[in-house]
Amino acid sequence: MGRYLLAPPVVFAIVFLFLLLLSRGLSVFAFKRKDKREEGTGKAYACGEDVEDHMAQPDYSQFFPFAFFFTVAHVATMMITAIPLESVNTLMMAELYIVAVIAGLFILFRR
Repeated sequence: MGRYLLAPPVVFAIVFLFLLLLSRGLSVFAFKRKDKREEGTGKAYACGEDVEDHMAQPDYSQFFPFAFFFTVAHVATMMITAIPLESVNTLMMAELYIVAVIAGLFILFRR
């Protein structure tokens, strides 16, 4: 019986139910508005200017190459530090991985 209580789906369900009950129990202390919403609270705010139909559309084209770079750099660092350097095969594998990472970064930042 105890073995089934430690199965991941059962633990997830138990923790989920506990947090749900805790959330419901603590909702008594949550701030709730009794009055109606003030006029204009649902309108967009842009530094004090009235904005009717303007939707901000940020450009993430610069973000993704840097996010990919940091992901590759961190994974490469973790892989290199986790490879034991006691044999020639693992050392060669680490060197090959470094070369592949450098080639990938050159491809990422080519113009």
